[in-house]
Amino acid sequence: MPFASRRVRQTAHVSAIVWIAAGSLVAWLWLLLCQGFFWRTDVRLPPGRPPARWPSVAVVVPARDEAAVLPLSLPSLLAQDYPGRAEVFLVDDGSTDGTGDLARELARTHGGLPLTVTTPGEPPAGWTGKLWAVRHGMSLAAAGDPEHLLLTDADIAHAPYSLRELVAAADTGGFDMVSLMARLRVESVWERLVVPAFVYFFAQLYPFRRIARKGGRTAAAAGGCVLLRAETARAARVPDSIRHAVIDDVSLARVVKGGGGHIWLGLAEGVDSIRPYPRLHDLWRMISRSAYAQLRHNPLLLAGTVAGLAWVYLVPPAALVAGLAAGSGVVAALGGLAWLVMAATYVPMLRYYRQSLWLAPALPFTAFLYLLMTVDSAVQHYRGRGAAWKGRTYARPDATADVVPEEG
Repeated sequence: MPFASRRVRQTAHVSAIVWIAAGSLVAWLWLLLCQGFFWRTDVRLPPGRPPARWPSVAVVVPARDEAAVLPLSLPSLLAQDYPGRAEVFLVDDGSTDGTGDLARELARTHGGLPLTVTTPGEPPAGWTGKLWAVRHGMSLAAAGDPEHLLLTDADIAHAPYSLRELVAAADTGGFDMVSLMARLRVESVWERLVVPAFVYFFAQLYPFRRIARKGGRTAAAAGGCVLLRAETARAARVPDSIRHAVIDDVSLARVVKGGGGHIWLGLAEGVDSIRPYPRLHDLWRMISRSAYAQLRHNPLLLAGTVAGLAWVYLVPPAALVAGLAAGSGVVAALGGLAWLVMAATYVPMLRYYRQSLWLAPALPFTAFLYLLMTVDSAVQHYRGRGAAWKGRTYARPDATADVVPEEG
């Protein structure tokens, strides 16, 4: 009887592992075929026809302590080859490294589009610094009555044709908002391991093809490069309506699409982030500062995310190893096949970033790092250090005053 009982327990244990491994494989087959083909990297800016009249554009650049990257990014904006009227508003958000003075010097040296450098002062309660800076820049730009707003970060370098192609695509496609996921820097070992996965995971959460569907529920943008119709911004009360958002790009897309706007998001060519993240610590800080905010500071969503990441990304290699160790060909085959599908979906992103395809099998390790970053984000939040960036820490949205101050 003890022997028979032990055999029953072993059989039940193996059966449980088989079901877990099979479930992971089913999840990957579903992701492969039913999640908007998120893994494909062919969603690029649609070609547009030159409009009969090029609309005016105001470029708003919020900048806080960006002197290290500004010499590479700002001249690329000033040098835009745009046939219509365009001007640049750089909003120095309380920098201590001479960002504003450097911007003025770069404009004097390089020339190009007109540049206005301004500062909004410290953000009031209920506002993130970036969105307060954007609001200030948009208010100044309103004097020129621009038809489009290009919201771009201070670490984004644009090819000379970038603005022209964004406006042409928006005009031809009838888009109220067009956003490009800037190509992030991948030079250090940790950047190569973590950065392509960052975009891969983002596309998995917000499949680009679904974002462009009118009436669809999926809405997202990439805050580094957003072209927004000025009338759409006014109708959506941007940025006041999202003033407390830490993940401002997704929040912006939701309010625009929720108001009936037609939006588009895709991968970029000629729009590059030049901000370096040479160490794992740098990447960890960048990701963990907003991961828990993405989960709406909800412990149940956190638990579900951790369990989901483990089941989808960690079970396949674990099942393969466990199956081989236990002599279970079924478990090993299920785990190996799920791991193979996972790696295959990652290959297009690695090719887009021009990285070695040998990084594809390492995706479970990268996913484990993201799992730890997400947990750390929650820990920092409950310690009162969540959503901290460049000297500021932001409270939960429901803990902020619901006040929209007037700008005088």
